Amino acid sequence: MTDFHHRLRQLRTARKLTQTRMAELLEVSPRVSTRWDNGDATPQFGTVVRIANILDVSLDELAGRKEAVPGAVIHYPELHRLYNKVDQLSDEDQKALTIVLDSLVKRSAAGKAMAVN
Repeated sequence: MTDFHHRLRQLRTARKLTQTRMAELLEVSPRVSTRWDNGDATPQFGTVVRIANILDVSLDELAGRKEAVPGAVIHYPELHRLYNKVDQLSDEDQKALTIVLDSLVKRSAAGKAMAVN
């Protein structure tokens, strides 16, 4: 089993999150996030759960007990290009984008349900 800090760093960098951005998302100081990445400290369990949620992995994947499942593949090139830039948006803009995407998904599902009937 991989040391927690190695796995944390591996998953964080795979998702192109900086230590500073991770600290912002967790609402901790960048110094604390750096200590976790270096193995100088270990976060409390509640924070580990939040880290797993942010990285979109299970606790087993985060702990290194199980290999991380690759994220969803986006086949439409322009959407994929934009998706890679989402983390550069402010939290407020990311929330707004989530609302817009959720609305589109629901509208599409409703349209499919209406077409079936």
